[in-house]
Amino acid sequence: MTGLGVISSIGVGVTEFHAGLRAGRSGAKPITGFPTDGYDHAIACEVVGFDAAAWIHELDVDDLGRASQFSVAAARMAVDDAGLAAADLRERHGLIAIGTTNGETRELDRLVEQAIEGPDRMDPAIGRRVSAGRLSAAIARELGLTDVEVMTIPTACAAGNYAIGHAFDAIRAGDAAYALCGGADALCRKTVAGFYRLGAMAPDACRPFDRNRRGMLAGEGAGVLLLEELAGARARGARIHAEIIGFGLNCDADHPVAPNEDSVARCIELALRDAAVAPEQVDFISAHGTATKANDVAEARAIRQVYGSAPPRTVSVKSMLGHALGAASALAAIGCTLAITEGFIPPTINHVETDPECAIDCVPNTAIEASPRVVQNNALAFGGNNAVLILGRYEEHG
Repeated sequence: MTGLGVISSIGVGVTEFHAGLRAGRSGAKPITGFPTDGYDHAIACEVVGFDAAAWIHELDVDDLGRASQFSVAAARMAVDDAGLAAADLRERHGLIAIGTTNGETRELDRLVEQAIEGPDRMDPAIGRRVSAGRLSAAIARELGLTDVEVMTIPTACAAGNYAIGHAFDAIRAGDAAYALCGGADALCRKTVAGFYRLGAMAPDACRPFDRNRRGMLAGEGAGVLLLEELAGARARGARIHAEIIGFGLNCDADHPVAPNEDSVARCIELALRDAAVAPEQVDFISAHGTATKANDVAEARAIRQVYGSAPPRTVSVKSMLGHALGAASALAAIGCTLAITEGFIPPTINHVETDPECAIDCVPNTAIEASPRVVQNNALAFGGNNAVLILGRYEEHG
């Protein structure tokens, strides 16, 4: 992993994101992106102060939906962070894989609003922005990449890990020399209204694993990683942030929304086996950790199935970022990477009292200094789509 690109509610760019994670900064604030009349509470983790034109140079920013702007800008950041120019990538066969839940649903929201006002008020340009495929295709267009496989992966809230895992598999199989991979989603009415009607939206703050948690907060943003084959990265003297050393994936299709703890445990075991890592070698777990009653308990029980009664510290960065849907696990993967490179474990903020049904050390409220070498990143999604990454500190190989 040689490049990182981040757009989040607690910071744009790796430096700001790292500072936000370490400080336990909250991205929660009143929603401004669309009207929220009729809601008893309308708090989310929106990205503010993001200037797409500062990062997108070849494409017309106005021709891209918000989620595509996020993905393209984060990809540009990752390439820059890797010390590369787009021309360097054009010389090699690559992969672009971006995960998402909503795609460009925010653009569809706008189209519906215009249609209600009257057919003559509808902007045909919006129709050109709504394809979810543009989240990945626009990256290739912005960077001028033609010898590249492009895909958008729509596996809901695990899509970021799915995309990164797919890229990892492609590179180690020799099918790609590099990959730009991760996830992107923009806050939209559908998400907020849907989770609100389900009673899953917290009124003020996201409190994963807390006895009195009241649900999630919606978020948005993008996380994009540049992965390279090790030989190529070493040959050019690249800074290697960390390695992806294992990946587990399963789909139990047990229930539309409720996680199956046995299936989650099997997915963790698959990832550990793929990484050739024993449970006692894992220094901390970045949980899916949505702060809904069912998810936190099921995930904690699955972790204890694998790790026993004293699992590693288990944190949820969603307490700070909200649930950025398809971008969530990609942002968390970058958080795990920064924890490895910068020597800390991020906190679970807004925490008062741990739910005894969860029974984990969630690093409440304050980051701790540490030297993690192996970190697990969980992602669970509707329909039983589970994806787990194992990341490790890069060690020079003889």
